[in-house]
Amino acid sequence: MDNSVLGNGPAAEPQIVITDGYTLNPGDLSWEPFFKLGKIRYYERTPPAEITARCKEASVIVTNKTPINGETINAAKNLRLIAVTATGYNIIDTEAATKNGVVVCNVPVYGTDSVAQHCFALILELTNRVGLHAQSVRAGDWARSKDWCYTLSPIMELAGKTLGIIGFGRIGQQTAKIAAAFGMKLIYYNRSPKNGEGEQVGLEELFAQSDFISVHCPLTKDNAGFINEKLLSLMKPTAFLVNTSRGQLINENDLAAALRNKTIAGAALDVLSSEPPPADHPLIGIPQCIITPHIAWVSHEARKRMMQSTLENIVAFMQGAPINRVNGS
Repeated sequence: MDNSVLGNGPAAEPQIVITDGYTLNPGDLSWEPFFKLGKIRYYERTPPAEITARCKEASVIVTNKTPINGETINAAKNLRLIAVTATGYNIIDTEAATKNGVVVCNVPVYGTDSVAQHCFALILELTNRVGLHAQSVRAGDWARSKDWCYTLSPIMELAGKTLGIIGFGRIGQQTAKIAAAFGMKLIYYNRSPKNGEGEQVGLEELFAQSDFISVHCPLTKDNAGFINEKLLSLMKPTAFLVNTSRGQLINENDLAAALRNKTIAGAALDVLSSEPPPADHPLIGIPQCIITPHIAWVSHEARKRMMQSTLENIVAFMQGAPINRVNGS
């Protein structure tokens, strides 16, 4: 279905280019509601070399992870709206968009429950290693065991442990609620004062006190790589780092060194700085590091909300009242 026109509206209607629709909708949702908005040109994926050419005639671009830079925006003379099917919009040159009178909108709320749930799936895998033990049983290890039970790694209770949350927005606060249900102690770091479960503390204090650290802050120009050797060295040797936010927030070479040197006990990551990662990525293959392929957001329910919100963003813009705008005024 790549490189195909899915729907044709009247000539006066806008051309909507969907640059990378597969991850949002691998086939279990429907683009049908978008058809009435205009001519839809759909691509499952768009290679970097083809972005500008594919978007040149667009009046609306719908993108998930396809970067829309100044060159593409300048070349698209009819472009009026970039609808990002995500919360983060760092892939868009918002300055160029504003300069060219192009509105950029995102989907600020869609996956709060899904991401918090995946965060705890990672935490529980670190503490209970369900996957590791299930694989061992499938391999026949239990059938060959001399004992009625066995463990391949230490099993840890969460009750009484301290969870430090970096970024106390919607997802951070939902993660805190789940942690409270497990009987965990809660501390959090946020750039501005926040009220909620737990105690707000400084960043270094959070790294020093936490048994688990969960990252839930957006990526900005100022915080790339802020989780580095200095902060990692403050962690307990029994502590774990979990990241379901953005891979670029962590200095991955520093984290790899901390894991190999046993400065910390382990890490669980759903995001990396480069996705997909190179085969020689410094964190892949380290036994104490669990990595999932950026799937915290991908539940059917979350993607359905994402698609509906994107549709609403486009409709609102066409009606002259943009919502969820992230650039200009």
